[in-house]
Amino acid sequence: MGVVFAKTPKGHDEIATKAGGLSPRVRRLLIFVDGKRSVEELRGMLPADDLQHTLGMLEEEGYIEFHDIAGIPPGAATPAALPAITAFSELPSNPDPVRLQQARNFMINTLNAFVGALGTSSLLDRLENAAGHVELRALYDEWYHSIVMSRDGKREAESLRGKLLNVI
Repeated sequence: MGVVFAKTPKGHDEIATKAGGLSPRVRRLLIFVDGKRSVEELRGMLPADDLQHTLGMLEEEGYIEFHDIAGIPPGAATPAALPAITAFSELPSNPDPVRLQQARNFMINTLNAFVGALGTSSLLDRLENAAGHVELRALYDEWYHSIVMSRDGKREAESLRGKLLNVI
């Protein structure tokens, strides 16, 4: 399953008039957003390191919006929440306390940097008290949602997700 974006009326106007002053690279991405292609399909078509950032910018500025979740069979119920964006590796048979602390520190530091301690104090407490990788993984979706909901975090979310998945 993958997230699908569609152009808003402002996005369609931009394609027709070029009034928004988008760069050619950003405009090309806007053209490819059609309400049918998932983010993963766009990633295959447009080799850009900052695809997530550019999509976030287009969404923030009102050119595109969430449209659908690809990969759901016709007639199936649409999930109430977006699918988890996880690709956890298998846990080692012997827990690694260094990797556990790295993952914990990464999650806490990124929340403090992008969201702030005030808005996430409950999550920060649960991260601090997590006894192992399984408990940290259970908090992953909430961590990612908090990062994506912040203005600066939305731009960096894909990169941060990848870094965290290397150690969690």
